[in-house]
Amino acid sequence: MITSLAYFGATSPSYKDWEAFGPEVLGAQLVEPGPDGAVRLRFDEVAYRMAIHPGEKNAVAYVGWATTGERDVQDLVERIEAYGLAVNRATPEEAAVRKVIGYYWFVDLAGIRHELAWGQMRSRTAFLPGRPISGFRTGDQGLGHVVFAVPDLEKSDQFYRDVMGFHLSDTVIDGPIHAHFYHVNGRHHSLAVARAPGDKAAFLHLMLELNSLEDVGTGLDLCEEKKVPITRTLGCHTNDKMTSFYLHSPSAFRIEYGWGGLEVDDLWIPRYYDRTSTWGHRHQHNEISPFLEIEADSQAPATAS
Repeated sequence: MITSLAYFGATSPSYKDWEAFGPEVLGAQLVEPGPDGAVRLRFDEVAYRMAIHPGEKNAVAYVGWATTGERDVQDLVERIEAYGLAVNRATPEEAAVRKVIGYYWFVDLAGIRHELAWGQMRSRTAFLPGRPISGFRTGDQGLGHVVFAVPDLEKSDQFYRDVMGFHLSDTVIDGPIHAHFYHVNGRHHSLAVARAPGDKAAFLHLMLELNSLEDVGTGLDLCEEKKVPITRTLGCHTNDKMTSFYLHSPSAFRIEYGWGGLEVDDLWIPRYYDRTSTWGHRHQHNEISPFLEIEADSQAPATAS
């Protein structure tokens, strides 16, 4: 059973820029680099939740999901294999790089590499943010959420719900936008998928939620001060009620930086919306950044963590 978004990994020729961007703009804590020199960032008591690896191009390397444990993962692995996808188990050495006890990995229909992990390591030291903030809303809700555009929305929706066990929170259809949002815990959504305009999958954004609106405001001021491109202005979403803005990261993918997300429970009934935002979120740059085509044969090196 998947319980939260545990971690996220990307490759980038600009990976070193995250050593300043992560702490000074986002407020994450810079920790020891990975074996390949990856910049690792910490957001709470977990050893690290984000890794940006050296690479020739900007790309998603993997999405890590926390699970209820090795025994429960076996059932999920069997469903994925029965669906027709190959699942691989990480070696103890590969798991140690991710700082988890173990994980399985597979590449889904859209070419996205998912890792099903258990036993995520907690640090022995307290989280020390890179700039003065009250902290990130993580804990049982995990790192935040990820959003992908997929070429076959219907097949992906069926796979994420029926095979991986995600629960539908709602659907938004607004002009060319057609997206499904899924939860696995109290966070309104840990995953969302939208219909891609073509036959290529794309990574749309990673959401980080702060503990206070003031943290979001000071982050916005810092982006303006440091000339970090804002791709969407401050606004509030219709479905998860998140007050947020979107910024362009050094690796060409967008980050939603927000506060006040809606919580859901086991009695939640999926909803439908015909607008993405109740106010704000005006486009400042291209909606889909150039980050991003996801290669279906992507086999992120286990050492790339």
